Amino acid sequence: MESTGAMGRAGGGSAFSEQRLRRARVAVAAVFAVHGAVTGNFATRIPWIQDHTGIGAGELGIALAFPAIGASVAMPLAGRISHRFGARAALRGLLALWTAALALPAFSPTLLALCGALFVFGATAGMSDVAMNALGVEIEERLGRSIMSGLHGMWSAGALAGSAAGTVAAHADLDARAHLAIAAAVLTALGAIACHGVLDLRSAPDEHPPPRFALPPKSALVIGAVGFCAVFAEGASLDWSAVYLRDSLGTSAGLAAASTTAFACTMAAARLAGDAVVERFGPVRTVRAGGVFATAGGVLVVTAVHPVMAMGGFALIGLGVSVVVPLAFAAAGRSGPAPSQSIAGVATITYTSGLIAPSAIGSIADATSLTASFGLVTVLAFGLVVGAGVLRSAGRSAAAGVAGQGASRAEAPSGRP
Repeated sequence: MESTGAMGRAGGGSAFSEQRLRRARVAVAAVFAVHGAVTGNFATRIPWIQDHTGIGAGELGIALAFPAIGASVAMPLAGRISHRFGARAALRGLLALWTAALALPAFSPTLLALCGALFVFGATAGMSDVAMNALGVEIEERLGRSIMSGLHGMWSAGALAGSAAGTVAAHADLDARAHLAIAAAVLTALGAIACHGVLDLRSAPDEHPPPRFALPPKSALVIGAVGFCAVFAEGASLDWSAVYLRDSLGTSAGLAAASTTAFACTMAAARLAGDAVVERFGPVRTVRAGGVFATAGGVLVVTAVHPVMAMGGFALIGLGVSVVVPLAFAAAGRSGPAPSQSIAGVATITYTSGLIAPSAIGSIADATSLTASFGLVTVLAFGLVVGAGVLRSAGRSAAAGVAGQGASRAEAPSGRP
């Protein structure tokens, strides 16, 4: 799931050296990687958690709706927390809550306990996601060039590393409670180190707290619909690929978890190369081609008779949807007179899509089958082919249009160069 939120733009802010901004970019990239690693570790152990709680696909779908509920409730608080404590302290605290929450689902013995754990899991995920993306947008604006695809690529790389660790743990038949508790401790420490290097942006003394809800313009809603299709496919594949291979194709737990790794691998590679690809082919052709790849991947998944065929399908879905969200943010930034409001609106739509997708897949699977569920994913993937034209205004990142501009926040003195 990935990616949401943006700070407002204003001209005439404090200046930063190129070297300082580059260091901050590296630090934020590390934060994205840590955030993704939490998701990757969790996704590979969903089959274990399902078996441990003794629930079916429908009940698992209900439980996986609670991250969306938690995020929806908590996400508006992230801006206010950053306003009060500053961007660095807010990100450090919110990221620590998210990494620590990784351990909770594995210690949930019942459906009710799992729902509560996943509510907290989603709330901390959403708030930390908003905080890190807001800082990413700030750095992108100050550098005057696109970096968001690369940052999202680092999130996917982190998810890949996390899913690889989860695959090893599942293959070794390691108890998920031990695995996720260790992963939570390690990632909390890494997150604290990464946050030390981000910009410590502070609100101006006379700046009012951000609104709890920003109604996006109609243009942003259209762009958000494209993002919705991509993130739905991403969220469904990330959370259900391992279950699909195990239940529909009868694979082992280790091989099923490896399907999540294949998906995360293609996502990471495509996002890290995304800025160069968009620069050469443009956003519309890039997203349209991605839609073709994702649709083909969905067809492979629903028609698979062998695990390798399904794993290839999930990899193609990851490749196809990888750069859509960064381009949706860029297009939103140019879609109206209030870029931050548009970006926040698109972010809310796409983030919500990623969190409701797992529960929707579970509900459809309970009523019909997992194969039918991924038929819906295939249809939505084709929506990228049809709707790619709405990103035509994205050309380059929204940051390029504001090159050299500052922001209404200043970095607090910290003794760092």
